[in-house]
Amino acid sequence: MASNGATRPSHQHDDDANYFEASAWQERYAGADSIWSGDPNPQLVAEASKLTPGTALDVGCGEGGDVIWLAQHGWHATGADFSSNGLARAAQHAAAAGVADRTDWWHVDAREFDARTRDGSAGTATVFDLVTTHFLHLPDGGMVDGVRRLAGAVAPGGHLLVVGHSPDGHFTELSGERRRAMFLAAELVPGLPDGFEALVVEQRPRTVVRDGQRYDIADSTLLARRVTAH
Repeated sequence: MASNGATRPSHQHDDDANYFEASAWQERYAGADSIWSGDPNPQLVAEASKLTPGTALDVGCGEGGDVIWLAQHGWHATGADFSSNGLARAAQHAAAAGVADRTDWWHVDAREFDARTRDGSAGTATVFDLVTTHFLHLPDGGMVDGVRRLAGAVAPGGHLLVVGHSPDGHFTELSGERRRAMFLAAELVPGLPDGFEALVVEQRPRTVVRDGQRYDIADSTLLARRVTAH
């Protein structure tokens, strides 16, 4: 369900039947080899580099590459994922990178994400200066509601960055269910609550190399800022 789309080795080896379930990702992260390169996603670097570092939340963090990059660039970053094996790997990678003291981890399914449950205080949301997710794709068009949920964790004046795959021709080998989970940036805008200003709504072109072949793809990129407290 969540992945680092900038560093994914191949789309051919996914089990479509279980792709959206934590059990599949638990198994995937149980092996000895890393799934992702650890490099940060390019749209995160492009946008977060313009912001003053503060607190950040990366939902669907996988092995923690984006969390570690944020921590290395002055942020106190929390990684959230529904795979405890993925989070364990991420914590190990953060320790190896020397940023364990600037990182935290949150075991949560994005489909059930609620910032009000983070600190155990009913009705009190834990908020962050930057909330981001990269290549998180929820089933049945669920990313609009996902944006709404993630927006609840953005502090006043903070930013929400959501990046994903668009269902273009490059992904024709995937199942219809997987393709329906992808989105265009403009399709996410209705998920922004009142008090948010959309700053970037773009299909950003990017060239990737997978299995020795070059592909031109578009990152569906939504950047919004919370301008009011409510």
